[in-house]
Amino acid sequence: MLASSVLFFILPILLSPLLSSGVQFPFNVSYNVDCGGSTNSVDQFNRTWLSDRFYTGGSTGLVSEPLHFHPLQEKTLRFFPLSSGKKNCYIVDLPIGRYYVRTFTVYDNYDGKSHSPSFDLSVEGTLVFSWRSPWPEDISQHGAYSDLFVYVNDGEADVCFYGIATDSPVIGSLEIVQIDASSYDSATIGTNHMLVNYGRFSCGSDQWGPGFTNDTDFFGRSWQSDVEFRAKNSNIKHLSTSKTIVNTSQSPNYFPMRLYQSAVTVTGNGALEYELQVDAKLDYLLWFHFAEIDASVNAAGKRVFDVVINGNNVTRIDVYKRVGGFAADNWHYVVKNLSDTVLTVKLAPFVGAPILSGLENYALVPADLSTVPDQVMAMRALKESLRVPDRMGWNGDPCAPVNWDAWEGVTCHPNKEETALVISQIDLGNQGLKGFVSDQIGHLSNLVSLNLSSNFLEGTLPSGLGQKSLARLDLSNNQLSGSIPESLASSSLQLVLLNDNLLEGRVPDELFSVGVHGGSIDLSGNKALCGVSPLPSCPLFWDHGSLSTGGKVAIGLACSFIFCVLLLVIYICCIRRGNNDYDFGLPQDLITSCKEKQVSETEVLNAS
Repeated sequence: MLASSVLFFILPILLSPLLSSGVQFPFNVSYNVDCGGSTNSVDQFNRTWLSDRFYTGGSTGLVSEPLHFHPLQEKTLRFFPLSSGKKNCYIVDLPIGRYYVRTFTVYDNYDGKSHSPSFDLSVEGTLVFSWRSPWPEDISQHGAYSDLFVYVNDGEADVCFYGIATDSPVIGSLEIVQIDASSYDSATIGTNHMLVNYGRFSCGSDQWGPGFTNDTDFFGRSWQSDVEFRAKNSNIKHLSTSKTIVNTSQSPNYFPMRLYQSAVTVTGNGALEYELQVDAKLDYLLWFHFAEIDASVNAAGKRVFDVVINGNNVTRIDVYKRVGGFAADNWHYVVKNLSDTVLTVKLAPFVGAPILSGLENYALVPADLSTVPDQVMAMRALKESLRVPDRMGWNGDPCAPVNWDAWEGVTCHPNKEETALVISQIDLGNQGLKGFVSDQIGHLSNLVSLNLSSNFLEGTLPSGLGQKSLARLDLSNNQLSGSIPESLASSSLQLVLLNDNLLEGRVPDELFSVGVHGGSIDLSGNKALCGVSPLPSCPLFWDHGSLSTGGKVAIGLACSFIFCVLLLVIYICCIRRGNNDYDFGLPQDLITSCKEKQVSETEVLNAS
């Protein structure tokens, strides 16, 4: 595929799979994109970053204080002004599977306007992140990482930006890593939910992971310190070890050993408490990490504690009993029916003090409906053939996310089964379009109304333009040529405006029934249309700008007649002539022979 639009990024060649040396990980698809970067680069942790310089959608920028940012990919950014359209996308070809997606977003007054932008970000047609101005000062100046897990089932990942009002969306970097499809209990949660990170922390340590330290996490996850999530009244004791922790870096989640080599517990009889910010409208997946790294706890029953979530005691944990000492253990729980924006997690002591190595909190975001794949391809073909201008933002999925407006001039609705979105209307009248109507329009099987009037379209009307659903068709005031396809006669048209074009040939009789049955049809101002009154009658043997069936039959009969006449002439002139020569040649010979005989007899008589 080629990147033929300044807004539509396709990266199958630029983003070749990257392999991490020495990593025993069964997946090798890993893309690190330096958005706005001018060249490929390698960071201090030996990760290769690929420039998106070959794709000119939007514009590139540089943070105002680059010395505050150590990695090169955090200093550059790409932004999408309104002139690029409301919707802009990176579209990356990928094998079908599950992926970890991480973005770095920064403003740092790159444009000198001191106004952090408002915009939304979607992945695979589902709204996942919303940025609203003004951003928190720390995030505006230093940026923030956001990540999620998503299942890609159509062979390409769409990461799209939608500007709010006149603001320009921005992005600093984009990372996509293929992961185990069975990770994070996907068999139970399903592939139709995204896991959006609302907090992932490691207890008893500073932030670490890809982009922050040289520690390995096969999925690309980074781990924050638990300090900012911890309740203020917890009396914390830090634990750490350099010993090997077993059961780490294993399928399907590949949690790194580093996560289990530190932990926190509490002094006295207190509980270990955390407060997590959430959106009350969603359900959340909590993933707990434990490892008994205190050598004094060497038997079951020495450390037992309850897990209390939002005041509900949901389980009792004895880490040593479950996995033994210096071994990784994890447990997860789905929280539903929230009534507050703060989710509380408390590990309450039963025997001894509770212990925690880490905790992940993911919002279970249902995947939005997406457009039927065939119709997505048809709309992309139309974008190319109609030469839709950049300002209209025809990028990504034509209809999704449903929270956003569809492509400009496009109307969508769910199909009958409510399993996907379909195109029902295209209104691009008077937009200065200069291309042609692609044959792929026939795949828009739910199209009810098509208005491409008052443009500069050329070419012929595609035969696929005859969907049963089509009720309104306005292609007036263009430069369309050729004949009107018979397929239009089989549609459910109630309005047909094809006036002021260069059309010619016979108009299907059934098309005139539109006017007879209360609809409206206008074919005036064309080159040479003919058919039912008020149009002039068509020549006997001419139809749709070419020979009619009757004309072809007549020509065939005429040719057959001429061929027969030629055969007859050949017969008379050649065969019959040869026969006559034979019939009249013999008597002539006899006459000559007789004369010669008479002469001989006379000569004999005279001699005697």
